[in-house]
Amino acid sequence: MNEVKERPVARSARTEHTQHSIRKIGVVGAGQMGSGIAHVCALSGFHVLLNDIAPERVSEGLATISGNLARQVSRQRISEEERQAAIKRITAATTLEDLAECDIVIEAATEKEETKRRIFSALCPSLKPGAIIGTNTSSISITRLAAATDRPERFIGIHFMNPVPLMELVEVIRGIATDDATFEATKQFIAKLGKQIAVSEDFPAFIVNRILLPMINEAIYTLYEGVGNVEAIDTAMRLGAHHPMGPLELADFIGLDTCLSVMQVLHEGLADSKYRPCPLLVKYVEAGWLGRKTQRGFYDYRGDKPVPTR
Repeated sequence: MNEVKERPVARSARTEHTQHSIRKIGVVGAGQMGSGIAHVCALSGFHVLLNDIAPERVSEGLATISGNLARQVSRQRISEEERQAAIKRITAATTLEDLAECDIVIEAATEKEETKRRIFSALCPSLKPGAIIGTNTSSISITRLAAATDRPERFIGIHFMNPVPLMELVEVIRGIATDDATFEATKQFIAKLGKQIAVSEDFPAFIVNRILLPMINEAIYTLYEGVGNVEAIDTAMRLGAHHPMGPLELADFIGLDTCLSVMQVLHEGLADSKYRPCPLLVKYVEAGWLGRKTQRGFYDYRGDKPVPTR
C-alpha cells in the first residue's frame, strides 16, 4: 500500500519541476505564425521575447497581436484585464543575444531550410545550456535541422496550426536525438497553452500537411487542367465536402510560397511523382502572387471583395 501511495507523489513532483522549467519563451520570426505563437504564450501567462531579423516586422507583429487580442475582448473570449496583462508580457528582442535567458526558443521563420539552419547557428551560442529549441517548421526534417545546433537532444518540432490563436492542434515531432525530458517538457508546455497534441514521426510534412497539401495541389491541378474554374472548385469543396473554405482560398490564406515549399519537401523527400508541385502553383509563386499577403493569388484581394483570378 505504501508503494501505491508514493508513486503519485513522485510523479507529481516530477511534473511540477518540468512545468516550472519553462517560464520565459523566445520566438524568432514575427510574421503571421511567430506573432500568433507569441500571442497564445503571453495569454497563457508566459513571458515572451519576440525577435525578427527586420525590426519593423517586430513592430508589425506587436500591432497584430494587440489587434487580435482586442478582437478577442470584443467577442468576449477574454477580459480587458487579460488583454492588458498579455501585452505586458511581450517584449521586443532586437538581437538573438537578448534570448539568452529563455527556457525555450521557438523558430518561426520562413519555410526554407537554409534560413532556419542559419538562425540556429547564430542562436545557439547565446542560449543557456538547458534551453530547448523548437521549430515551427511545417515539413522539414527535425533530425536534419537538429544537426545544425549544439543540442540535438534538446531540439524538437512544435508545429502550430494557422491561425495560432484559433486552431486547437499542435503537432509535436521528435528528431532521432530528441531526449525524453525535452519531449515531456514540450508536451506540458503545449498543454498549458490550452492546445491539443498530435505526435508525429519525423517524415516529410508530418501528418496534417502530408494530407492537406497534396489535396490543395490536386485542386490546383484541377484548375490547371481546366476541369473547373476557381469559383467552381472552391464551391464544390465547400458545399460538396463541407470544408469551411475551398482549397484555393485556403492556399491563398496559407501562402502559395509556403504551399510550394511543402510540396517540394514532399516530392524530394518521398521521391513519388504524386507529390509533384503543379506547374500553375510554381507560376503563381514566380509571379509573386502569393495569396492574401501579397493581395493576389487565386483571388485578387485589392477590391471590396475577393475576385477569382482564373
